[in-house]
Amino acid sequence: MDRSHIGHNRAAWNADADRYQRDNRAQIGPQIHTGDPAWGVWGIPESKLNLLGDVTGKRILELGCGGAQWSLALARRGAHPIGLDLSDRQLEHARASMSEAGIDVPVVQATGEEPPFADGSFDIVFADYGAFTFGDPYRTIPNAARMLRAGGVLLFSIIHPIMLLAWPPHDEHPSEQLVTDYFGMHRIEMPGEATEFNLPFGEWIDLFTRNGLIVENLIEPRPTEDAVSSYRDATDRAWSRRWPSEGIWQLRKAG
Repeated sequence: MDRSHIGHNRAAWNADADRYQRDNRAQIGPQIHTGDPAWGVWGIPESKLNLLGDVTGKRILELGCGGAQWSLALARRGAHPIGLDLSDRQLEHARASMSEAGIDVPVVQATGEEPPFADGSFDIVFADYGAFTFGDPYRTIPNAARMLRAGGVLLFSIIHPIMLLAWPPHDEHPSEQLVTDYFGMHRIEMPGEATEFNLPFGEWIDLFTRNGLIVENLIEPRPTEDAVSSYRDATDRAWSRRWPSEGIWQLRKAG
């Protein structure tokens, strides 16, 4: 299995971490103080979706934590989170976030494809994009399932495959037509960008099933008419109100 993307993505995120944290601070920064994190590029509050439920006392792994804003928000809500990220520069931002929030959360530098945790270590494994976007799902999903206790929850958001199908290479916005292949979707590479991964829906479900994960829901958040995002503009908002741009998988480990 080609794993060249791991070193490539570490370098890409180390180079981009400062810009990413600066440009998106207004959207992702406040949650370390409010304790209400938000999903995806349109910032749908967890308090509105209520996907995690009561996290008090829960052992939680954020698989691809970036600046650890989510983990800090969950710690403020009484959880016991650990953050994992491939990028050492992102983890420097995570430590700065901890200092700002006045909360310490353990963070580990590792790939989500080889997380250094024992079987059954967590009640919840999750990511808002994170390792489930920038790691190969044929490695991240089996490891996420392995680290969950029986009955544990896996939650992760990704770009919606429909948006990928409509996005012409090198264009700034998705189109109103399908322009790329659906079958064979897996590794997505663009010059100068981190390598991303995605799968057709049937392949996602087959992968979940083979790893003992039960699909409870696929949420397709729709931005409001006045939604503002530091990641997207009004053109993308208009597109995302017609077609799904993001998906959040909600799964439970059998047993």
